[in-house]
Amino acid sequence: MQEVQVVADPPAWLLSAWDRLVESTPGTDVTQLSVWARIGALKAFRPMYVFAWQRDRSLAGGAQVLVRWIPGLGGVGYVPYGPVVAQGADERALVVWDLAQGLAVLPGIRMLFVQPPEGGEDIRQALLSERFRPSSADIAPTGSVRLDLWRSTEEITRGMKPRLRSWTRRWAAEGVEIRMGDERDVPLLADLMRAAADARGYRRPPHADYLERAYIELARSERGFLWIGEVNGTPVTADMVTTCGEMVRGRWSGFDRHGPGGRLSVPAAARWAIIRWARAEGYRWLDFGGLSEQTLHDAVDCGIRSSATWPGPDQAKMSFGGTPYRYPAPVELIRSMPVRFAYDAVNRSSRGRAVLDHVKGRLRCRLQRHPSPARLPMAPPTMRLGS
Repeated sequence: MQEVQVVADPPAWLLSAWDRLVESTPGTDVTQLSVWARIGALKAFRPMYVFAWQRDRSLAGGAQVLVRWIPGLGGVGYVPYGPVVAQGADERALVVWDLAQGLAVLPGIRMLFVQPPEGGEDIRQALLSERFRPSSADIAPTGSVRLDLWRSTEEITRGMKPRLRSWTRRWAAEGVEIRMGDERDVPLLADLMRAAADARGYRRPPHADYLERAYIELARSERGFLWIGEVNGTPVTADMVTTCGEMVRGRWSGFDRHGPGGRLSVPAAARWAIIRWARAEGYRWLDFGGLSEQTLHDAVDCGIRSSATWPGPDQAKMSFGGTPYRYPAPVELIRSMPVRFAYDAVNRSSRGRAVLDHVKGRLRCRLQRHPSPARLPMAPPTMRLGS
């Protein structure tokens, strides 16, 4: 290892090298690609990068940190599914240690939340050794279920629940059709997400303008695809997926359960279409999106494959016969002791947690129409942290 750098504004060639590293590393996600930094900018998040270099000047690893200024608090950052360490990197343990140290001393950051990537247990331990602590901030799903697409269609079908398996032969006769959508269908996605949230009492979905601009960024870089499910020409479900490396991952979905859509399991029809498309495109995995903690406990810790007590969306995701899994538990660093005490005090009360959930919801869903100039005391364009 030669050096670790914090880079606030990487040149195009470096961002391309970073994207290639993320794409080639199993267990990562589109949220570590540079396209996600452009999407984050829609909500006034600004990227910072921590890069670890090998002696031959190739990237050994890094992390894309999205940072936002919170009035009265300062810079708050999060790292979804990172840091990323290149496969075959020399002295992985040293790379992990250096990246953990780099994240621990990022300039201008008062609070930093990290969800390590799949297989990143060593990353989590290194962060804990650098004054991070376990976190319950829920910055990203902590577990999910994925389907191996390299199996034959017959094998995949046999793994489905019997009722779902029978539907694969009946959807066409019932007038169910699935098509790939485009930018014109994004308002429909927003409406169906809102309908699903209202029906289940979920937190509000992202704003329609945000979804539209995020879709444009993702589609332009061939990282996002939208699927629309219709019954006799009437749209009833929408499913947005993102791609990174060998993985296709469910990102946003909406469903109007009123009318024939609910009776005909149209969301499952959309996922079945995505499975066949992803197999044809050569992807290895389909990740259905996050599972609740209850389902993860039952499925991962206890080996339970099905339960009527699981939330409806979890039951639907598990019905395809995929494999549930957990990511390493998230961690956080709160540098200011007064802020840390205040944060812990708020977290200890149900009312305080409700306030935090409301704030997180606004950060996730609200589009920053007129971003103010960044107020973060950011690092210079490149800052060496050590060697």
